[in-house]
Amino acid sequence: MPEILVIGATGTTGSRVTALLREEGVPVRPATRQDLAGYVRFDWANRETHAPALSGVRAVYLVAPIGVAEPAPLVEPFLHEAVRQGVERVVLLGSSAVPESTSGVGALHRLVRTIVPEWTVLRPSWFMQNFTRESLALRTRDGDILSATGKGRVAFVDAADIASVAGRALTAETPHNTEHILTGPEALSYDDVAGIITRHGGGPVHHRAVTAEELARHFAGHGMPPDFAALLAGLDADIGTGSEDRVTDTVERVTGRPPRSFQAFVEGAGDACGSLSRRSRTSR
Repeated sequence: MPEILVIGATGTTGSRVTALLREEGVPVRPATRQDLAGYVRFDWANRETHAPALSGVRAVYLVAPIGVAEPAPLVEPFLHEAVRQGVERVVLLGSSAVPESTSGVGALHRLVRTIVPEWTVLRPSWFMQNFTRESLALRTRDGDILSATGKGRVAFVDAADIASVAGRALTAETPHNTEHILTGPEALSYDDVAGIITRHGGGPVHHRAVTAEELARHFAGHGMPPDFAALLAGLDADIGTGSEDRVTDTVERVTGRPPRSFQAFVEGAGDACGSLSRRSRTSR
């Protein structure tokens, strides 16, 4: 049986998609930029790695180049090569905050929809995993969670729920040929998030509201390219206007089970979220 290529297979969603497909007995080819045993090497910036990774593949889980503000020039030739080699289906990981457009990550929606015979665009809300371990550093200062969202709310979604929908989209007999906006079961402000982590993560956590400009500087100070840092900070500002204040039934409709709540996620994450609580206590 032809394999499913999973790009970004060591990442937050790619690792979960890989594990899910393997559990279901689906042949999977995990791909990563690193030279790791059991993985095929794939680098968006090195086109020589594209064709070998696609050989014998029937479907692709596509994670766009990380930190690239205009990824279409890298992704378009890859999609044409994929179709040339017989790939029939692509599931693209997008974002609920980024609709189809003529530029940026939104430009990939049209490419997938028009180049590949069978397609799905996943548009998940912000990940619950952003509040665990290494991801915390990008959002914290002196133990506080930073955001430019004000009182805006987000229905944070568990990456495991994203992977479950991706697995259905990759393997279903009938192609989805649509966009899926994926959310958790409730919309929360960053103040709400801090409160849940405080109650269920082991100690006091605070949300510090900052401007989009200050947040962009914070992101850039952690090594993010300035244009991409500004883009992400701008999405925070959009949240403050209500752009992400919505809850969908897509996860349950596609997978047959409800999405995980943020409280259940924090309770299950243990030290991954508790580390933020400990840093908050020691910094004050």
